[in-house]
Amino acid sequence: MIFWRALQREFAQTAAAVFVALFAILISTVLIRLLGQAAGGRVPADAVMALIGFGALAQLPTVLTLTLFIAILVSLSRSYRDSEMVVWFAAGVPLTAWIRPVLMFALPMVIVIGAGALYLTPWSQLKSAEYRQLLESRDDTHRVAPGVFRESSSAQRVFFVEVGAGEDGRVRNVFVSEQARDGGLVVIVSAEGFLRSDEEGRRYVVLEKGRRYDGRPGTPQYRVMEFERYEVLVEQRQMAGQPSRTRALPTAVLLALDSSSALGELLARFSAPLTALLLALMAIPLSFVNPRAGRANNMLVALLVYLLYSNAISVFQSWVAQGRIGFTLGLVLPHLVVAGVLGLLFYKRLAISPFWRRRS
Repeated sequence: MIFWRALQREFAQTAAAVFVALFAILISTVLIRLLGQAAGGRVPADAVMALIGFGALAQLPTVLTLTLFIAILVSLSRSYRDSEMVVWFAAGVPLTAWIRPVLMFALPMVIVIGAGALYLTPWSQLKSAEYRQLLESRDDTHRVAPGVFRESSSAQRVFFVEVGAGEDGRVRNVFVSEQARDGGLVVIVSAEGFLRSDEEGRRYVVLEKGRRYDGRPGTPQYRVMEFERYEVLVEQRQMAGQPSRTRALPTAVLLALDSSSALGELLARFSAPLTALLLALMAIPLSFVNPRAGRANNMLVALLVYLLYSNAISVFQSWVAQGRIGFTLGLVLPHLVVAGVLGLLFYKRLAISPFWRRRS
């Protein structure tokens, strides 16, 4: 009991620290990408936080899998470096005795990873796609930001507002450049502007105290008009349809579909808990540290194992999605290979003289 409690406590403490570090890296990566899109005008600034949340939820099973693998590996490697393993081995505790406490710690996380892969990740992907399409369906007035040139959704207009809307709902120093249908250019500048809606729900941009320039670039023929009030009807965009990406479809819908792409996505979702379980067990033999070698050697090997494993699942997923192999074979084969490698690693650590080192 002392042995199990000590391992459970160390696993939990290490997992908490690893999860915080990995989740911070994930949030930072998603934030940098979305801020770049927001700076380029592809994502509204007020939508960044919501998209960060959806992106973090979608990657949560992967973060938990890495957390489980690294936590067990780091904890057991520390026991090797501090010579605690020597004490346990001298007390008659074999390496296989670590399987039960590792499983007791890993199984709850494996269940959470499986639920996340089957339900949470597709839900977050669906909500993220719906939210992005909702943003794309908004009219051009939502794209205007103070101090930034913004292009309209139809790429026919460019807006610029120097001062954003205050308490009165008015913006100051408005610039609008529009490509005319006959190839000319229309430039409108005004001191103030605001939005209004009529009884039928149509939205208008009302500009006050400004000028309108009509002409064709490269020619001196321009027409200048001054106005006290100028109204422009804002074209309402149609709501985009529901997203149809396979990754965003619920698991129950994928099970009802009879397509290769649906089977490929199901393979990836069903593989998530199996991957986490096998990696947790593989951390036991991989945690061995040779005092004469570098301390980071086993970490490099573990990182290579994880990359090979995850890439192999991605390859089999694409093969199933392309119809090159069957679903059952694609789901079972990579995990069987990893289970075989796991057995060989345990045999190497337990056998006094492995068969590949014996001489005839």
